[in-house]
Amino acid sequence: MKSSQLDKGCGPEGFINVLRVSSYGIDMTEGPMIAVVGGSAVDDQTYLVAKEVGRLLAEAGAVVINGGYSGVMEAVSLGVNEAGGTVIGILQGTDTHEGNPHLTYAIASGMGKGRNTIIAMTCDAMIAIDGGYGTLSEVAQALNHGRPVVSLGSWDLDKGGQVDDDMFFKVKTPEEAVKTALHMATRDR
Repeated sequence: MKSSQLDKGCGPEGFINVLRVSSYGIDMTEGPMIAVVGGSAVDDQTYLVAKEVGRLLAEAGAVVINGGYSGVMEAVSLGVNEAGGTVIGILQGTDTHEGNPHLTYAIASGMGKGRNTIIAMTCDAMIAIDGGYGTLSEVAQALNHGRPVVSLGSWDLDKGGQVDDDMFFKVKTPEEAVKTALHMATRDR
């Protein structure tokens, strides 16, 4: 992470600020909290799609949360950052400098893959782009805890009709993904 990111709130100071706001029960965001999850190794087209999702979310005023590393996470973070938005990375390890350089805040969880639960529980809605079993675990956690999920080139969960149609949506474009996630995140507010 670049030292300029530290000035913007990454690192220990960003971690303390996020926890302090949360511990007092104050809503730290004005817009919805949207998680974007996906593969850590992606092709160029998927990277561009994820970057566009990040840009659109930032322009809509959403705060974005992700796993903070490479691939989809980095591309989304770059899109958010370039659009002047806020992106929070929940890292697996104990070093806030492990995250990609585009994060506004990096939170070192020290929980390994257990951080997927934090991501799923923190969001108002989730967008899944590409991804493997780690992404699938985040999608499952979100659905298990009543968070709607939008799949953009990611998992298809039509298992004998057991996935609630009001909770899981397959879309084809970044615009559809963002529009659906924002609608689902704010429908019960």
